[in-house]
Amino acid sequence: MAHLNLFAFGIYPYIAIAIMVIGSWIRYDREQYSWKTSSSQLLESKQLRKGSIAFHIGVLGIFLGHFFGLLMPKEIWYLFGITTQMKQLIAIGAGGLFGLICFYGLTILIKRRLFNPRIRATSNPMDIAILFLLYAQLILGLLSITVSMGHLDGAEMLKLMAWAQNTVTFNSLAAAEAISGVHWIFKLHVFLGMTLFVVFPFSRLVHMLSVPVQYVRRQHQIVRQRFVR
Repeated sequence: MAHLNLFAFGIYPYIAIAIMVIGSWIRYDREQYSWKTSSSQLLESKQLRKGSIAFHIGVLGIFLGHFFGLLMPKEIWYLFGITTQMKQLIAIGAGGLFGLICFYGLTILIKRRLFNPRIRATSNPMDIAILFLLYAQLILGLLSITVSMGHLDGAEMLKLMAWAQNTVTFNSLAAAEAISGVHWIFKLHVFLGMTLFVVFPFSRLVHMLSVPVQYVRRQHQIVRQRFVR
């Protein structure tokens, strides 16, 4: 089990990130025309707008919460007077709120993708698979809140922080050791999160890397008014 834990949480994260970076680079180099969201807004817009707005608000909140919550050293939190217990309550409250918002939006998007005949006809297997992977990851995240409620001292959170911070500093042995004792829901949540990095280059998620900065500095488009006699 120790070797499996080392591979899953000490080595696999680097494999997943390498696949994401190299795969995305190759796809952008060879298949630029596939680098898009493949929006189905023209086929149906009402449910898309409702689900997409909620989903993206939830995802953004969850991402920022994970980024600062896991990677910011606890000493910085202490400088602001935030104890480990307080940080745990903040994580539960904010994570639960944005998680539910994301769950609402993603449920709408999955229902739309599966049960709207026009949308289903234009969907490929990866479109559906990535939605269900995100759904499973989100459900695991919401379930982990119930586990966290039993650890309001923040002990489990400190272990996850140690895993994340040791991973980004390339200390795989310490990372695997830090996460070895956490609840299986957290482990599965982390492992599935890494798996999302693996499938990232092969899905429409690549559009997350596209920021239209060229629109800010490009020349204005001249549009002439058409006069009707």
